[in-house]
Amino acid sequence: MRLFLTCSFVFLVAITSCLAQAQRVNWKKVKVLVYSKNGKGYVHDNIPNAIRSIQRMGQEHGFSVDTSARPEVFTEANLKQYTALIFTSTNNDVFDNDDQRLAFRRYIESGGGFVGIHSVVGTERSWTWFKRMMGGTFLWHPKFQPIRLKVLAAQHASMQGIPAVWTKSDEFYFLKELSPGPTVVLASDLTSLDGNEAEKVKASAGTYTSLYPSAWYYEFDGGHTWCTMLGHAKTDYEDPQFVNHMFQGLRYVVSQVKTLDLSKAYAKTMDEEVR
Repeated sequence: MRLFLTCSFVFLVAITSCLAQAQRVNWKKVKVLVYSKNGKGYVHDNIPNAIRSIQRMGQEHGFSVDTSARPEVFTEANLKQYTALIFTSTNNDVFDNDDQRLAFRRYIESGGGFVGIHSVVGTERSWTWFKRMMGGTFLWHPKFQPIRLKVLAAQHASMQGIPAVWTKSDEFYFLKELSPGPTVVLASDLTSLDGNEAEKVKASAGTYTSLYPSAWYYEFDGGHTWCTMLGHAKTDYEDPQFVNHMFQGLRYVVSQVKTLDLSKAYAKTMDEEVR
């Protein structure tokens, strides 16, 4: 019991420190790149709304926002100016070549930040390293419907202002090729689905029986990532609750990013083994 209490105290101190650090962000020094390229396949119509929402966020909090759907922006020389890269509803192959993929990976290895929104889990489905950074890759989703969400880590910086139980309409994403590592902070309640596709839901959920990951953070390969699978509807990006959800995730990530250090980037190829 004493060991449990000691571990719990250490965890609480770490969470409190993380929250305090996030609250001390100097937004005037923050610059982000919102990337919205899609490969062949389905393209979400929410992307322009998401971009405008993040631009408004930047105006409100005083940070700089660049936007692009051009993979040519992925060079080491260009990426080093950004505190975080935000992929909003990207899907399928979003890079033109492996040099761009390597530049993205080396940015993460240098200590960069990454925020992924909604269908980001369907991005670069053939790139092993990217899928590992995400913690998995897109499998399937039931139809758009109300989902009950539950906060699992109320004290984490990215969950500030999020209701303990939050019901919103969205697409519930299931993943495959799950990789250990990410820490889940928000989960969807499988029992809140309408039951119309119960057998497929059960098969897709695997060993998950009630709660399924919907937002998480991951300190991966030198970088700092936060992702949410929410955000399908265009109207989400006008909704104060969802906008706050995105902002808290971004705030957490940029609070973790220090000066990028390219000397820590070791990969020579996009699929080199993670050290």
